[in-house]
Amino acid sequence: MAMNNNSSSSLKSPLLPPALAGEGRAAAAATNRWWNKVIDMEEAKNQIMFSLPMIVVTSSFYFINLVSVMFAGHLGKLELAASNLGNSWAVVSGLAFMVGLSGALETLCGQGYGAKMYRMLGIHLQTSCIISFLFSTVIAVIWWYSDMILILLHQDPDIAKQAGVFLKFLIPGLFAYGFLQNITRFLQAQSIIIPLVVCSVGSLVIHIGIAYTLVHWTGLGFKGASLAASISIWISVLTLGLYVLFSEKFSHIWRDGFSYEPFHHILTNLKLALPSAAMVCLEYWAFELLVLLAGLMRDSATSTSVIAMSVNTEAIAYMMSYGLSAAASTRVANELGAGNPDKAKHAMAVTLKLSIILALIVDLALFLGHNIWAGLFSDSPEIINKFASMTPLLLISFVFDFFQGVLSGVARGCGWQHLAMCINLATFYVIGMPIAGLLAFKFNLQAQGLWMGLICGLACQASGLLLLTLFTRWGKVEGSTKSNRENELLA
Repeated sequence: MAMNNNSSSSLKSPLLPPALAGEGRAAAAATNRWWNKVIDMEEAKNQIMFSLPMIVVTSSFYFINLVSVMFAGHLGKLELAASNLGNSWAVVSGLAFMVGLSGALETLCGQGYGAKMYRMLGIHLQTSCIISFLFSTVIAVIWWYSDMILILLHQDPDIAKQAGVFLKFLIPGLFAYGFLQNITRFLQAQSIIIPLVVCSVGSLVIHIGIAYTLVHWTGLGFKGASLAASISIWISVLTLGLYVLFSEKFSHIWRDGFSYEPFHHILTNLKLALPSAAMVCLEYWAFELLVLLAGLMRDSATSTSVIAMSVNTEAIAYMMSYGLSAAASTRVANELGAGNPDKAKHAMAVTLKLSIILALIVDLALFLGHNIWAGLFSDSPEIINKFASMTPLLLISFVFDFFQGVLSGVARGCGWQHLAMCINLATFYVIGMPIAGLLAFKFNLQAQGLWMGLICGLACQASGLLLLTLFTRWGKVEGSTKSNRENELLA
């Protein structure tokens, strides 16, 4: 839908809180100090206000699985390696794919909400849940035989068998995780963030109690760790599902009830969901591939544990920047849709500056508390010392990962997913992973060599995305989403 200049200038993001009228402008004029020349404080404040709740939500849901790994790890060295390997394989073969599939709702529900076609939000949510269920069934079969698959991938047989046990009890949680991602995107599209915060934090707190009970107070032991994760994820889904279905806020969405109509939109949804899943998985797989490579080393139990702990630490750090990535995607998309490519570039610049500041803060926290952090995963002095030797490399990788995370959000906002996917494929699998293998095995740098290769991949990825944003003519990107065939459903 075309906009005139007046409507473009008055357009405000539906996902970002507006600045206080008059007050913000008066404060900016009164406090025209040096930091206002470094970063646009009003733009930064708006982005932070959007980012903080999303950081809490994403981190809390991620911590559910990680807490299970921590409880399992304290049962012994084998259990720590197996739970880390099982969790990594779960991300590689299923959870990352579920996150990617739900990305279709960012487009379909976001456009539907903007077009006030509220009934279509419910249709698209149901369609995505159907797709998630179908793919979860296929992935569940893979998980059931994962011990044999991991042995074929030359993992230590004892560790692989225990990892297979971990995954079998996580299968119920796989189905719930797909539904959870869909509901999360559905609520995000309508700027309904607070229920997500309450549910995610509440589920995490409950999960700690469930995990402790099943691991230490029942005969399940190691099995209870992953079973607790499944139970906690289902609690999240049921809580949010009941809220979405029965809250008066969504009565206009479900006014026609349920029908067979969602089945008619499966193909359209897949056209968005599959490319989105590919983009997400390529990045996830690069990190998790390091865990598999660590399993090929001499002391595989220690190497696998240290690399998996590093991957989990990197993932948690990335959760901190995910909110900024989402803010960048939203701000850029909104400004391009309003015909303001210069404002889109400005918003991107502010987010990049915020990402560097956040990366330095996280670096400082890990530098000062790396031994305490490692102690949450294991009581072994050997593993804690090994993790300490990885800390300097982690500090470097955080900066590149935060930077590329924001640029990936910009790419999503501009509709460059196919280009970002190619960049991820080239930088991680043509540059990063070969260098990691060479340094780890040829030059005998072991775990440090693997992480050095990853840093090379992240640096090239960030550079590639930066060049993409600098040399693409943003004026031609303007309004590109309005020409998508999917918009025919929402017009």
